[in-house]
Amino acid sequence: MKNKLIAKIVLVCVLIAILFIKFDPMDFFNDENDISKVEEIDDENQKKIEIELNEDGIIKTEIAKEIIEETAKELMTWIKNKDATKIADYVHPVKGVRFTPYTTVLTERDIVFNKEDMENFFKDENLYTWGIYDGIGDEIKLTPSQYYEKFIYSEDFISAPEIGYNEIISKGSMFENQFEVYEKPIVVEFYIPEIDPQFEGLDWQSLRLVFEEYEGNWKLVGIIHNQWTI
Repeated sequence: MKNKLIAKIVLVCVLIAILFIKFDPMDFFNDENDISKVEEIDDENQKKIEIELNEDGIIKTEIAKEIIEETAKELMTWIKNKDATKIADYVHPVKGVRFTPYTTVLTERDIVFNKEDMENFFKDENLYTWGIYDGIGDEIKLTPSQYYEKFIYSEDFISAPEIGYNEIISKGSMFENQFEVYEKPIVVEFYIPEIDPQFEGLDWQSLRLVFEEYEGNWKLVGIIHNQWTI
């Protein structure tokens, strides 16, 4: 009888030992971490926005804004601050960024800088031919820094009172073709409708940042300057 009791006690001890070995006290906390991970994944999934196109095959305005608003405003901050390194981080790694001085994108003439070119943008003292001046027809021969002053941050666009997402706000006399040239882009336009009241709006200007999707991220492929033209 005594031997049977000892045997039962030993068996119970063995079972308790097995259970203790299999149970890690940290499992309780690990379970909580697993829940957190699931929640993070769920949150990330909620941020994935389904792209919807309008009747013209362009990403809808409200969808474009939801996707790119924060990125565009951050990028405009770096453009204002002339932070070439930060700007370069947004540049499309394959296509680079194309500079268009007057609305109409001319793939055969507009200059394209790759990421490395962009990093050295404000240090580059070379003269480039960026296009043709409106009205006079002379070649636009400027260094990158000079081009920046004339055809990129020519006004304080970060404070623009109107911002458009895949919608054309400013309308001049030139042909609009960005949605044909770029592949399913998001175009963000920072528009200043009037600079000096005496010109009654004929001095309006805007800057458009063009993004294309690349491996799940939206990258800068174009910077389009727009203003009243003859």
